[in-house]
Amino acid sequence: MLSKFLSTTAVVLAATQLVSAQTSTACNPMEKTCPADPALGSTITVDFTKGENDFFKAADGTTIKYDGTGAVFTINKETDAPTITSTKYIFFGKIDVQVQAAPGAGIVTSFVLQSDDLDEIDWEWIGSDTAQVQSNYFGKGDTTTYDRGAYHSVSNPQSQVDTYSLEWTKDHVVWSINGNQVRELKYADAKSGTRFPQTPMQIKLGTWVAGGKDSPEGTVEWAGGYTDFSEAPFVAHYKSITIQDYSNGVSGAEKYVWADGSDGSYESINVVTGDGSSSSDTSSASTATSTAKSTKTSTSEATSTKTSDSTKTTLSTATVSTTTSASGSSSSGSTASETATPSGNNDTEAGSAGSSPDTTTSSSSAAAETSIPATGGAFKAGISGAALGACMLVAFML
Repeated sequence: MLSKFLSTTAVVLAATQLVSAQTSTACNPMEKTCPADPALGSTITVDFTKGENDFFKAADGTTIKYDGTGAVFTINKETDAPTITSTKYIFFGKIDVQVQAAPGAGIVTSFVLQSDDLDEIDWEWIGSDTAQVQSNYFGKGDTTTYDRGAYHSVSNPQSQVDTYSLEWTKDHVVWSINGNQVRELKYADAKSGTRFPQTPMQIKLGTWVAGGKDSPEGTVEWAGGYTDFSEAPFVAHYKSITIQDYSNGVSGAEKYVWADGSDGSYESINVVTGDGSSSSDTSSASTATSTAKSTKTSTSEATSTKTSDSTKTTLSTATVSTTTSASGSSSSGSTASETATPSGNNDTEAGSAGSSPDTTTSSSSAAAETSIPATGGAFKAGISGAALGACMLVAFML
C-alpha cells in the first residue's frame, strides 16, 4: 500500500516539477577555484562503540552519545538533526557501515556520500518502513529527472544491525546489504556518464525529521506521515564504518586538486601524494577536457543550494582505529562545511513510478529492488491536495 501511494505521489511530482534540490556546497570547483580536498588515501575502520574521534566532525547543535551499541543519534523534537561528516575525502572506494535505523513515522536515517560539485550516493531509511531501504544517486546536483532511486527489501532495519555497503569506481556504483548486491549503476547509464557520481566525496551520517508539522506535504507523505513526538526519543545506532579510499588508483594520496575550469569529470581531478608528486605528472588528469563531458550549462541549472531550514553541517566526531598511520589524522582544511536542512544530509530526490533503468536484481538475502516512486529527503516543495487528488484519480484509472 505504501509503494502504491508513493507511486501516485510520483506522478504528481513528475507532472508538476516541484522537486527542489536540498544539497549545498561551500565551494563548487566547476564555478571557481576552490581549496584542495584533503584525501584519506588509506583504509580505516571507525569503531563507534569505543567513543568519539576527530575523523568525523559534528554539525552545529549535534550531540552524539557513544555506548556499547555505537554512536547513538537521538531525536527528541522537530529541530533535532544529529549529523556527522568525515574530515577527509575519498576518490572512489568502498564503504561498509553497520547501522540500526531510527524508528518512527517521519524519521529518516541517512548514509550519504557527497562531493563539492554535488555528486552524491545515498542509503536512506524511513522509520515507519520496516521492510525496505532506499538507494539513490545524483550527478552535479541534477534534480531534473525522477528515475534514479530504488527500494530494496530488508527485514526490520529499525530493530537490528545490518551492514550496508557502497562500492564506487569510475565504472560503476554497487549497493549491497549484508554482502549481497542489490543494485548496480553503470557509468554509461547515468546520462552517458554526465550524471555519474565521479568526484571526491565526504561521508555523512545522520538522522532528521521529515514529518514535522511545517514540513511540505510531499516530504511528509514520502516519510510515512507526521511524526508523533509523544513517542520520542527516536534513536539510530551506528556501530562501525570501514572506509577504503581507492584514490583513483594512486598510492599515498594526500589531497585532491580540481583543475581550473573542471567539467566535473574524474579526469579533471589531480591526485597529489605525500612526496609532492601528482597524477598529472604521468597523465592528463589535470586537464579539464574529459571523456565524461559533463557540461557546465547543465550543471549550473542543476546545482541548487539548500536554502530551507538551515543547520550547518560542519560535522562530527567518531572513533577511528586505522590500518595505516595516515588515518589517525584529521584535516582542518576540509571544504565541506555547509548550510543544510535540519538533517544536514537529507538530500535525496524523487524516484520514478517506473523501474529504474540502471538497477539489477537482488541476491538471496534481499529481494529484487523496485524503483523509488517518490521523493527522498531532498524534496521540500509541497504538493497541493488538488494535485494529489488528481494524481490519485489518474493512478486508479491506470
